[in-house]
Amino acid sequence: MNQAGCGPSQRLRALGALAGAALLSALWLLWLLGSTPVGVPAPPPTLVILVWHWPFTDRPPELPSNTCISYGVARCHLSTDHSLLASADAVVFHHRELQTQQARLPLASRPRGQPWVWASMESPSHTHGLSRLGGIFNWVLSYRQDSDIFVPYGRLEPHEGPAPPLPAKKRVAAWVVSNFRERQRRVQLYRQLAPHLQVDVFGRANRKPLCANCLLPTVARYLFYLSFENSQHRDYITEKFWRNALAAGTVPVVLGPPRATYEAFAPADAFVHVDDFGTAQELASFLVGMNESRYRRYLAWRARLRVRLFEDWRERFCAICTRYPYLPRGQVYEDLKGWFQD
Repeated sequence: MNQAGCGPSQRLRALGALAGAALLSALWLLWLLGSTPVGVPAPPPTLVILVWHWPFTDRPPELPSNTCISYGVARCHLSTDHSLLASADAVVFHHRELQTQQARLPLASRPRGQPWVWASMESPSHTHGLSRLGGIFNWVLSYRQDSDIFVPYGRLEPHEGPAPPLPAKKRVAAWVVSNFRERQRRVQLYRQLAPHLQVDVFGRANRKPLCANCLLPTVARYLFYLSFENSQHRDYITEKFWRNALAAGTVPVVLGPPRATYEAFAPADAFVHVDDFGTAQELASFLVGMNESRYRRYLAWRARLRVRLFEDWRERFCAICTRYPYLPRGQVYEDLKGWFQD
């Protein structure tokens, strides 16, 4: 006997089969869309940099997830949360807090193979206690050009458009100094210059402190600024050169590493180096006798370059992520003192 149509149970089974096939097709499509195409690498994971103790303060800044992105560094997260020690990609220790024992190394809890970074922007003359830190750190962050993470105090970058205008130069030379000790070479040189060169001294050492926003406008009114470092060491060129002089728009008279080191960072005619003169009197005579056209040549770099300062520790620590893929694994500074005080 022929049936004119299917019964209800047969129709339900047919609909179920169709629904199952549709579900399998949808799952297959989702799997294809979610798969990484052949030959396209997956994005690198976000690196976690644990800062064990924030430099010079017990109150670290807020560190939102976009902290390093604001400095042009992607997939890099800074944290001061000690609970991340076991999972952090690297841990950075600032030396001043180790030196004063405000912070202690968590050696007993150190995960195997975790890179530790020693960080300092101070000169060897003001860095103590390195002898007990041998065989601990894998990488170094400092102003030294041969550091694993090289972070200078500043640099010159290409600049388009007119240079910022300069105020009228009304005085000869300025110097801002807080730590004034007779045994320092900079103080001895100042004593030799003072009889031959008019130098206005500001800072705590002379009981004439300048507020944070007053320093650059004040220095900008001078022809020269004494960019005298507190000690002379390899590559040690600080804000006394970058901010107090170049950013202010005056000509730095530098006392620090050799001229060749400065020339690695700035044009040879952007500064006056004290080593180019036999005596302090010769240096003073050169500065006082400089005519306007020669003086302007010392400022010619401002037409094509601008000063970028690296003063924020957040930016310095984000630089660890930039260098991370290229840093040697398994490296250990067995004699950190010997390396840094070289």
